[in-house]
Amino acid sequence: MTHTPRLILVTGASRGIGRAVALELARQGDLVIAVARSKAALQKLDDEIRALGSEALLVPMDLKDTKGIETLGKALTEKFGHLDGFVANAGLLGTLGPLETTGPRSLEETIQVNLTANAHLIRALGPLLHQSAAPRAVFVTSGVVARPRAFWGPYQASKAGLEALVKAWADENEKMALRVNLFDPGAVRTGMRAEAMPGEDPMTLPPPQEVARELIKLVGPAETRTGARITFRDRLRT
Repeated sequence: MTHTPRLILVTGASRGIGRAVALELARQGDLVIAVARSKAALQKLDDEIRALGSEALLVPMDLKDTKGIETLGKALTEKFGHLDGFVANAGLLGTLGPLETTGPRSLEETIQVNLTANAHLIRALGPLLHQSAAPRAVFVTSGVVARPRAFWGPYQASKAGLEALVKAWADENEKMALRVNLFDPGAVRTGMRAEAMPGEDPMTLPPPQEVARELIKLVGPAETRTGARITFRDRLRT
């Protein structure tokens, strides 16, 4: 079956799952809009995407920059006029530790990147997605929402808020073409996971590429679910 190229925006595209997602999308011929803080890491990603015979639009940006998100939406409207897919992958682990000793800056930054930025992205990208014949959005969440644990307060609160936000957006668009879902990758061999679980053997975990191959299906036109919370393990069983 011939794949029709789609225009997909990926946040947190310079490393981990986001980087793997960008490469998998490029491999199947999609045009990737890669958003990340590190310009150098984005340029390295661009080299790899070009080696695959594809191309990417690089957007070096800190998601705490609300004005920047607004400007991005306007620029994409002028350049493309539509967006086929949105992979909201960027996330900040923040400081792990007792809530009573968590600094306000760490709490605010974690909430801002994992939750607030996604609300701004929905506002900026929503109109573009509605211009696509088969718009799809997927937000990366975490198992700590379903299984809260000590010392993860800010991170799991931000992800719980994200899930509530995404389910509201999905419900608001239930009668529209837009399909919006959550994806829980579980434990993956990434830098963030190593930071959170320093004593864990990373080789016991699936690599980002394996997870990405399943995640990208959720921004494909064949995905019909909306408002669903899908785990990587669930995808493997289907």
